Amino acid sequence: MIDDDDFFLREMQGVKKIKQVKKVDLSQPHKATDAQKLRQQSATSEKVSSDPNHLQHYEVERVQPHDELGFKCHGIQDGVFRKLRQGKYPIDARLDLHRMTIDKAREVVFSFINDCVKYDLRTVLILPGKGDRNIEDPALLKSYLIHWLPQLPDVMAFHTALPKDGGAGAMYVLLRKSTSNKEQVR
Repeated sequence: MIDDDDFFLREMQGVKKIKQVKKVDLSQPHKATDAQKLRQQSATSEKVSSDPNHLQHYEVERVQPHDELGFKCHGIQDGVFRKLRQGKYPIDARLDLHRMTIDKAREVVFSFINDCVKYDLRTVLILPGKGDRNIEDPALLKSYLIHWLPQLPDVMAFHTALPKDGGAGAMYVLLRKSTSNKEQVR
């Protein structure tokens, strides 16, 4: 019976030490090249965007004017989403986007959602319109809206509204509960 030490020594026979390659001398300060200096200057002098609105406004995947659309974040209970879909939550605020440009709608949606969260509103209705009258570019605002809403961390879910609230031209939006509302429920 061979013990572990003898086995190890037998297996290591013929193994040679690896030659060490010269290392970089870090004791001397590094002298940057002109190109490196220029890159460093341009990186430090770039202006930081002052626009807090992170909603993207490049081309998005289009939807059809009469599509029924929905989204829910991970963790939203099926019963809560079902009640939203069925229009059973009271609507705390409304936003009408009809006839707005994409840039204007982007600004308005961003500030509207932030204001709603600030005032502890939970369920809102946003009306982008169906866009079925615009033959050249149907459902433009609707397509952008469903692209923007999941980008907002305070939006927990949304779904196409019932006909009484605007149907395919409107969205029920469920917003995150504020910390004060969560504590009241407890």
